[in-house]
Amino acid sequence: MNPRPVDLLLEHAYVVAFDAQRTVFSDGAVAISSGAIVDIGPTDEVRGRVAPAARRNLGGRILIPGLVDAHLHTAQTMMRGLLTDLRRRGDLRVPTWREYLVPFEAHLSEEDVELSGLLAYSTMLASGTTAFFEAGGPHPEAMARAAWAAGIRGSVSQSTMDGGDRIVGSMRTTTEEALRRNIEVAEALPSAADGSVRVTGGMSLRQIITCSPELVVDVHREARSRGVKVHTHLVEGTYEIDYALERFGRRPVEYLQEIGAFTDTLHGAHSVLVGDEDITRYAQHGVSAAHCAKGNFGIGPAPAVRMWRRGVDIGLGTDGVASLGTLDLFRVAMIARVGQQLVEGVHRHNRNEIDPREPLEMAIAGGARSMGLGDVIGSIEIGKRADLVVIGMESPDAAGYDSEEAFLYECASGRDVTDVFVEGTQVVANGEVTTVDVAGIRARARVRQRVLAEHIA
Repeated sequence: MNPRPVDLLLEHAYVVAFDAQRTVFSDGAVAISSGAIVDIGPTDEVRGRVAPAARRNLGGRILIPGLVDAHLHTAQTMMRGLLTDLRRRGDLRVPTWREYLVPFEAHLSEEDVELSGLLAYSTMLASGTTAFFEAGGPHPEAMARAAWAAGIRGSVSQSTMDGGDRIVGSMRTTTEEALRRNIEVAEALPSAADGSVRVTGGMSLRQIITCSPELVVDVHREARSRGVKVHTHLVEGTYEIDYALERFGRRPVEYLQEIGAFTDTLHGAHSVLVGDEDITRYAQHGVSAAHCAKGNFGIGPAPAVRMWRRGVDIGLGTDGVASLGTLDLFRVAMIARVGQQLVEGVHRHNRNEIDPREPLEMAIAGGARSMGLGDVIGSIEIGKRADLVVIGMESPDAAGYDSEEAFLYECASGRDVTDVFVEGTQVVANGEVTTVDVAGIRARARVRQRVLAEHIA
């Protein structure tokens, strides 16, 4: 057979595919054409089957699929460190999201949100995150422009609230306006069935205590008819449960199920205070979730791994940078591993409860499935898009590791990422983002942050 022409061959890599079989090639190669993976296997075999226009010898470095941030607040990016500074002056007001996060977002211009996106997305790419699921914020079109410029994959949406107490006026709209804006974003940024469109529009509902039943039902209906997902905060706090019980006589999951909005169209970020019956409902109805390990353990014993093992499409999310400001999903995965061992294993004195592979599998395959992109990204398989991350083992943390997989699951972080490809296009080379002026973006953000900080004192 004549070798198949391909655009790029990544060869001599330690390939961890993150597929259902947990395939690993110790000296592997991945061939890419038109943004898709067209061949994978041992380097010697793949080299005999393809004729690459370009090739990269990865010299034994680890090659994995890109990580997926399943819950991101782009508009809060310039809040990094601000809450910690306020905390030094005294206790923060609660709930934090209403007292600080929403008011901060309310003061952002379209240019602010685009700058926030450029800062967040370039940081994420540099640490190995190649896709994000936006929680909903102001000016989603500006997020989309930033995502296109940075070269990341993502779904953006509008912050949506038509109710709630003490909500900043500019962030709260009528039910009709909230529905209209959701539809506009989804239709302005259409998706593609094969995933080749990097930046798409979705819909969002901030949470049930700020969204009327009419809006929840209408947004769910319109999203379902367009094949996009609805991103919401769900079972995130005790106040939400009390609200649902008082208003509807049901817990949040039961309430959403009763009004027909608890389907595979819904993505429930946080999902902390869920019981076994709730987990069964998530799995049965195809509702996806995001475990934000940086903050969830401050709310309750989130059963993320239990949900994962019972078939829920649950990924890991950073929840943005407003608190515990990292966007490095490797670090979030480590927090998830430690926290889930406490939640699931300690009470049974089982030190081996959490498989070391599970947190990163959630961050990669789980995140892809939570976005509805399980057939598009989330593993290195023929036919999937070439969103790939190269990890080196030159750092001090890697010293002494004889096993690439042990290092990957136990110790690797965004600092070890050397190269990143999205749709087969290189966007990080030798640890540096190549698509945007990172230094310039950071300098502009520092100046603007000082002005915006005055609005959350």
